Amino acid sequence: MATLVRIVGGVCHCTHGSGNSGAWRGKEKLLSTDLAARLLQAVGPDRAHTALVVKALYQPVGGAGNGLMPPTFPVDKNERDLTKKYLVGERLVDGERQVTVTVDQEQSQANRVEEALRDARDGGRIELPAFEMRLATAHGEVRITSFDAPHRYADAYWRDSTIGGVAFDKSEVGRRLRSVSAADARPLFEREPASLIYGAWDSHRKGRWPKFARLYTAIMYGLDPVFGVRRGGRLDPVNLTGAIDDKNKAENGWGYIAEGTKKAGQKLSEIGHGNIAPNPVPGGVSVREVRRVASVSLAGLERLRFGDAPAEAATSARATLLALALAGDRLAFARPSVWLRSGCDLAQASEEVGLELPGGELEPLEVSAADALGAFHELRVRTAKLGIEMASDVISVAPVKSLRDAIESTVANASTDGE
Repeated sequence: MATLVRIVGGVCHCTHGSGNSGAWRGKEKLLSTDLAARLLQAVGPDRAHTALVVKALYQPVGGAGNGLMPPTFPVDKNERDLTKKYLVGERLVDGERQVTVTVDQEQSQANRVEEALRDARDGGRIELPAFEMRLATAHGEVRITSFDAPHRYADAYWRDSTIGGVAFDKSEVGRRLRSVSAADARPLFEREPASLIYGAWDSHRKGRWPKFARLYTAIMYGLDPVFGVRRGGRLDPVNLTGAIDDKNKAENGWGYIAEGTKKAGQKLSEIGHGNIAPNPVPGGVSVREVRRVASVSLAGLERLRFGDAPAEAATSARATLLALALAGDRLAFARPSVWLRSGCDLAQASEEVGLELPGGELEPLEVSAADALGAFHELRVRTAKLGIEMASDVISVAPVKSLRDAIESTVANASTDGE
């Protein structure tokens, strides 16, 4: 017998019964899962929590002594300390100052979650709206979706495209998106809800457009990094010597001379032949542990406005977004291990998910990806019944000629470079 949670005036009342999970009883709405009800209450007018929070510990696959590769960043070409390529700094950890190294930044974490949502949508696990651009080139198909576009709803890929032959911004859906404002986020809720969760700003069009700050933030960092030392080189099985003859090119695009000045542009190593002496390269780090902290701001959700929609509908819309953020996080990270990049394969050691109370205490939520998806779909239906409906279809967009030419040229050059 299912537990039904009745929401009356923002207060949860649990009853038991076998009724329809989406049934209407006057002004009382029934929710079939405790999770959906808790999320709805968490964003209600009398909310008691500050955020939905995920805290997890990881170790490199194989054990803490194994190294991992953090992301690297450009440094001055004369910088000899290769550890400067990593983001290293002090932060307060458990009330104490500790040296940490960033393992994955906020932007990257959000992109991983959006990728998981895209894959879930492709696999039929979640109903979400999307824009999609598909372009067949001589070197394969290029596909860009709402979950890949860097600036989300305001991305230049959409601006420089058409829908049914009509310029994106002049199309019906484009005009609807252009009407979004700080006072009414319904256009984004309807067509681009990820923009409300992960943040978006239309900075490429003229005019003053609203900024939507990210409500979901997540970061991964390692404690007490010990920097590794590594040298990268290449051993040619034949130890080819000589130089490139750039005046007498063969069918493969380069000629060979046994003797020649090995200067830039004539070294065999530049085309993948010959030995390369080992040179210093970033050596990765060993860490005591990797911590991951993710959160969805309930105060941030509270600031979202939905025009003239009734208060109950606006609250339900906020709960739907909260459930979507939770579902995305669970799809991406509720797994035994995560692979971030080459040399950074991490096994989960522990994790807790909960609603945070003022002061930092967590009220735990036992939630799987399937649980979060179920709560999202239930709240999505509830919100639609209250008058704010999220779409679920895919709108195909086509690049204008200049963008199409740029894509085809870039893909062709990239393919040639990789051959």
